[in-house]
Amino acid sequence: ASTFVKMGVKKIRLTGGEPLIKKDIVNILTQLSQLPIELTLTTNAVLVDKHIDTFKNVGMKSLNVSLDSLKAERMNAISRREYFARIIANIDLLIESEIDVKLNVVLMKGVNDDEILDFIEYTKFNKVDVRFIEFMPFSGNEWDRSKMVSLQEILDVANEQFPSIQKLEEKPNFTSRNYRVDGYVGTFGVISTVSNPFCDSCNRIRLTADGKVKNCLFSAEESDLLTQLRNGDDIRPVIRAA
Repeated sequence: ASTFVKMGVKKIRLTGGEPLIKKDIVNILTQLSQLPIELTLTTNAVLVDKHIDTFKNVGMKSLNVSLDSLKAERMNAISRREYFARIIANIDLLIESEIDVKLNVVLMKGVNDDEILDFIEYTKFNKVDVRFIEFMPFSGNEWDRSKMVSLQEILDVANEQFPSIQKLEEKPNFTSRNYRVDGYVGTFGVISTVSNPFCDSCNRIRLTADGKVKNCLFSAEESDLLTQLRNGDDIRPVIRAA
């Protein structure tokens, strides 16, 4: 991580799986927080209450929460766990702690696409950024374009219900196109990886759990960093090439 930062990386996000189940996650967050970066992570929020003090101690300003439904029975069925009430309570805890929350919602037709308006309505009184994510093709997830809810379909549903939607300014290297309903404290956006990709502005680079550099979630190619590191070789040329 320190090598990446010396080469210009300014933000590090821990993803998963679920990073908060790692036994030494507190140590990892504490060490990473010593670097001059913005530190964040993506979580299912089940263990947020156990780590809220750590988040504050390491100066974490924002956090991504994966939540595919606002209906308890449906969310429990999707996750195959009975944690919905705890997740919602932990989202409230993050908001109370003044940690910005981005809710990642993967939309699928016939599964949760009937909740688009519910999620937007959730931003009325909750200071969260709901981000609808187009269902993406990965090996093993039985992807089918007919299951995907596109950027335009989401906006069509939103505009029909909310005539006063304002488009927010896009930040450099954005992944989400963001919007706000007039008077609502939160915002919503769409990560349109499939129907309207943002590859030309993407500046992300990924380090996998087994030490490979992966330029894109869709990339079939990886660059082995761990072997270089364990051999005591300079890893910077591998990073530069990637």
